Amino acid sequence: MSRLVSVGNVIVDIVMRIGALPEPGGDVIADGSEITAGGGLNTMVAARRDGMDVVFAGQYGTGPFGDVVRQALEESGVTVVQPGLPDVDSGYCVALVDATTERTFVTSVGAEGQLTRADLDRVTLRADDVVFVSGYGLAHPVNGAAIADWLGTVPSSVRVVFDPSPLVDTLPAAVLAAVSARSDVVSANSREARLLSPTSATLAEAAAAIATAARGTALVRDGADGCWVVESGSEPVLVPGFPVVAVDTNGAGDAHDGVLAAALGRGAGLQDAVRRANAAAALAVTRTGPATAPTADETDALLAAG
Repeated sequence: MSRLVSVGNVIVDIVMRIGALPEPGGDVIADGSEITAGGGLNTMVAARRDGMDVVFAGQYGTGPFGDVVRQALEESGVTVVQPGLPDVDSGYCVALVDATTERTFVTSVGAEGQLTRADLDRVTLRADDVVFVSGYGLAHPVNGAAIADWLGTVPSSVRVVFDPSPLVDTLPAAVLAAVSARSDVVSANSREARLLSPTSATLAEAAAAIATAARGTALVRDGADGCWVVESGSEPVLVPGFPVVAVDTNGAGDAHDGVLAAALGRGAGLQDAVRRANAAAALAVTRTGPATAPTADETDALLAAG
């Protein structure tokens, strides 16, 4: 059975809900907050809830934040490859979610930024696995170089899904080019797509340009409007979204990525996989918190109703 193998980062999310961001030098009282494991965990949880086995190949630490990460990985049912680092804690992210449901992140890097090529060599891939790569991991110099080098050894039968993340414009050009060239599917949101293809007049054009830099396939998620899809040799197609009342967009992209990978792993065609991922992301934004991906049954129900 196809597995999702993630080389992303799992960190601790400190989520604070506020009315609006304060002005520089100002202060604001949060309406609510929570501390939970997040980052790459959200994509893995989404795939697990949609029925896919998941392997976590990223690095993590020891300490108060590392404890949160380790417990979350155990509870999620993910198979963990790395033994963890004994002398450094895992990192954390402060996520500010305002009244418009937009989110702003500030991240402190820990053990997850020390994933080496030797660590990745512990991974044993199956022929039909789906490898998930996030730009958040590539942003760390050690991880970026290791992942780009390791992907060159990944068998061609293994599908690579790459989400460039909001940090796409800070990634080393050589690393971004190498990862894109090995990616079977690049999945970006609208902002990331514009950064990847600044001369494109539309998101459809950006999707086509991104696909050219990869192995011919790219997705551009456009919020509630849906997702632009470009398959090798085909024109861009908009797969519609599902209208919902959003309360928190934090984790929507993660839900989309995880369910997309799960559907592709089961042999779904790309547009069918994207439609399922659109439904999962729509359900995710109706709930507060980062790991809000729905179960397979919930996604099935929305698809049937839509």
